[in-house]
Amino acid sequence: MHTPEALSKHYIPYNAKFLGSTEVEQPKGTEVVRDAVRKLKFARHIKKSEGQKIPKVELQISIYGVKILEPKTKEVQHNCQLHRISFCADDKTDKRIFTFICKDSESNKHLCYVFDSEKCAEEITLTIGQAFDLAYRKFLESGGKDVDTRKQIAGLQKRIQDLETENMELKNKVQDLESRLRITQASSPAGSVTLKSPSTDIFDMVPFSPISQQSPIPTRNGTQPPPVPSRSAEIKRDLFGAEPFDPFNCGAGDFPPDVQSKLDEMQEGFKMGLTLEGTVFCLDPLDSRC
Repeated sequence: MHTPEALSKHYIPYNAKFLGSTEVEQPKGTEVVRDAVRKLKFARHIKKSEGQKIPKVELQISIYGVKILEPKTKEVQHNCQLHRISFCADDKTDKRIFTFICKDSESNKHLCYVFDSEKCAEEITLTIGQAFDLAYRKFLESGGKDVDTRKQIAGLQKRIQDLETENMELKNKVQDLESRLRITQASSPAGSVTLKSPSTDIFDMVPFSPISQQSPIPTRNGTQPPPVPSRSAEIKRDLFGAEPFDPFNCGAGDFPPDVQSKLDEMQEGFKMGLTLEGTVFCLDPLDSRC
């Protein structure tokens, strides 16, 4: 119905009345949306009897999702990503009512959105289906193929962190042994011969100790040893003294920090697929003209 450029670089706008949204138990199913439509239509009858008008909204459909905006201020009221939309249906008899089920990004509950679209319900449904198909193809061409690779990188990163932790434990053990050696040398009998000064280790280096930060011990040439880095600074570096590689912090302005979970979520949503269906929502005189 639309060119790929129109859905990928721009969006397709539609005007509609927003009946509202309600929670449903399943991500798909004709009966599921039928009950939701009847529930929201009944609520709309009550509002009309109280003199309330049904709010008008603008729908912007693209490969990035379905945005629901206030027509005048363009304020985004809802932003439904396509991989979270699992079911979309329009009324074949009314030609105005259409609905879709979307998984909420915060609560992870399935919400059914219902609209009165003034005779273009089927066109909007097909546009959402075309946008979903195009978005899935672009996902496979870009990040979707890299999901397994990103998982391997994450595994390697975890391995590096484990090695760094092990390295820190070994350093602590060495420092503990050096401290015990100094105590032994200090308590040795007078006149005993020691190969090294108590102020240095077997490599003629000043060993690390809690005392060294408060009471610096000069080396043999009278100069002060370099300051010992704090433990927190050591944790931030790997075995070779460099900061550990973190692929998920690269381009933090473009990707969320949990990009891996987002990719997995998108892959799962696209694999579930989007079901398009034409059905009948008006089942009794109350529903005939809403």
